[in-house]
Amino acid sequence: MAVAVVTLGTFLLVTAEQLPIGLLTSVGSALSVSEGTAGLMVTAPSIVAGLAAPLVPMVVRALDRRILLLGLMALMTVANLGSALAPNFAVLVCSRLLVGVAVGGFWAVAAGLAVRLVAPADVPRATAVIFGGVGAANVFGVPLGTLVGDLTGWRIAFCALSALALVTLIALLAVLPRLVASQTIRPNLLMEQLRDPGVRVGIIATVLLVFGHFAAYTFVSPVLQDLSGIEERYVGPLLFVFGAAGMTGNFVAGAALSRRVHRSVLTIAVAMAVAMPLFLLLGRTAIGGAVLLIVWGLAFGGVSVGLQTWMIKAAPQAVEAASSLWVAVFNLSIGCGALAGGIIVDRLTLQGSLWLGGACALLAALAIRTARTHDAVR
Repeated sequence: MAVAVVTLGTFLLVTAEQLPIGLLTSVGSALSVSEGTAGLMVTAPSIVAGLAAPLVPMVVRALDRRILLLGLMALMTVANLGSALAPNFAVLVCSRLLVGVAVGGFWAVAAGLAVRLVAPADVPRATAVIFGGVGAANVFGVPLGTLVGDLTGWRIAFCALSALALVTLIALLAVLPRLVASQTIRPNLLMEQLRDPGVRVGIIATVLLVFGHFAAYTFVSPVLQDLSGIEERYVGPLLFVFGAAGMTGNFVAGAALSRRVHRSVLTIAVAMAVAMPLFLLLGRTAIGGAVLLIVWGLAFGGVSVGLQTWMIKAAPQAVEAASSLWVAVFNLSIGCGALAGGIIVDRLTLQGSLWLGGACALLAALAIRTARTHDAVR
């Protein structure tokens, strides 16, 4: 039950962080900002989450992780309510900053919880279940939130997120056991992780894959409409399909990771390097765009569980420290990727974001392929 509730937490985190992707057009129109500027709803909390991931554990030190998770979920409840009630875009972005604190702090702890909640042999499967919340957010959270926003208004969508956060808070209170801090996170402990070659490769791959993905995916709605000629009313259902493919990819990757971590992560990177640029060639029809979106979803669905498993294997004696570092760069890469994509979309072309995404995934694949990895990461 504890694993299931933590999965609900990851579902909420990803839904809250990525829901604005499906609401860019409606929020931008309502608050009179461009699509590129509206992308700050993704960029701002992601950058804050990246900073919060190592800082929150350092600030709370030896605080019971159960209490920490409960406090962060309470903050998520209040922050999403603030987004729903925001009178202008500036206030909305400020409320999204609080979302970033909650996302970074919660994820930094939750990412490594599998090793504390289940037997060692079950860690890869439990990690896949926890990160199944990521796929579920794309399958149900973001598309349903987008649908709610389309039908009732984007403010109601944020209200629904606040209600879900409250439900998650109650569930965590009911089933999560006491979680005494296994280590006190200090800056020098984080820096020690970077001396490990396996951790370094994992960090490089994370930066490149996540940055490239969100440079393109943040603007997937206009890509589907303008490039593939798909009507706006079909974007929500297609995001649902993307999420379903991502959930499938998550569990397929989880099974593969139990056997070969290095090969599995390399396969994910290569698939993403192919899928995004291929949109420019084969994605100019509705069918082509939909098929490539599914391939893209399958590949990206394995990124979170793949890279988190990589970090656990690379740093088995410092899982929370390595996870904090990983979550930090993961979320910073989301924010920076979305920002870079926004600049390209506003100043250059929409297609440029797809080129950037594919190039970053290719570099990640090369890093994974050529680097001498830690002996445990195979």
